[in-house]
Amino acid sequence: MSTATKTEDRSDGPAGVSTESLTALLVAPAGKRPRAGAAAASTAFGWRAMLKIKHVPEQLFDVTAMPIMFVLMFTYLFGGALAGSTEEYIQFLLPGILVMSIIMTTMYTGISINVDIAKGVFDRFKTLPIWRPAPMVGYLLGDMLRYTVAAAVILTVGLILGFRPDGGPVGVLAGVALLLVFSFAFSWVWTMFGLLLRTEKTVMGVSMMVIFPLSFLSNVFVDPKTMPGWLQAFVNNSPVTHLCEAVRGLMAGGRPSADIAWTLGWAGLLLLVFGPVTMRLYARR
Repeated sequence: MSTATKTEDRSDGPAGVSTESLTALLVAPAGKRPRAGAAAASTAFGWRAMLKIKHVPEQLFDVTAMPIMFVLMFTYLFGGALAGSTEEYIQFLLPGILVMSIIMTTMYTGISINVDIAKGVFDRFKTLPIWRPAPMVGYLLGDMLRYTVAAAVILTVGLILGFRPDGGPVGVLAGVALLLVFSFAFSWVWTMFGLLLRTEKTVMGVSMMVIFPLSFLSNVFVDPKTMPGWLQAFVNNSPVTHLCEAVRGLMAGGRPSADIAWTLGWAGLLLLVFGPVTMRLYARR
């Protein structure tokens, strides 16, 4: 009687789960363990990225204070000289600053990945029975919140300074949505660097060497028609230029179909090239 009771006690775990079922789950071969789906795993890692922002809110400094500084500095430094007034210049400048600020923010994806690698977190991720790209996609999904916050901050400051988009809320939302799509694709470049380079400072240095020329050699601040012919050839074919033109056009109430097509094409190319390279580096690391 007492023996049967002891056996029954050993067979029941927490919440009525039998010890045998828990043991079978823990010692099951890797191929027989329950595997989280792609969407569930990616969402879980995206939520992890957002929780990191919650516990370290200083991470939002680059998407709040920096955009405000950019808008104020460039509007009042160049507005009178380039457009005759700050009110007129901000109609041209604000979509460009929006593009530049969010593109600069994308490099923090690679930095975050590099930090987790240095701490050994990625070694744990690779042992989990999950969809292999889930950690990478999760980082990118979490950073979409950062991009959205940056867009909201820049637009708010712009409206205070006199920015009036003729496209209304629909045009503004369409421009921001296109920018987020491109930023998601562009972030895969920095995930590759985050896996490839050894330290976070190196990732930041290389990222800035790529982002700064792309941002300033574009139509973010001025019309390319004022540039030398050889420079116009580069600027007019830059992905940042196409993105700026598309966002400006949408916010102004136009239909810049050619620039939208170019932007989506660049985004697709970035995903096709850097997505597989990143995953191969991740599998080999």
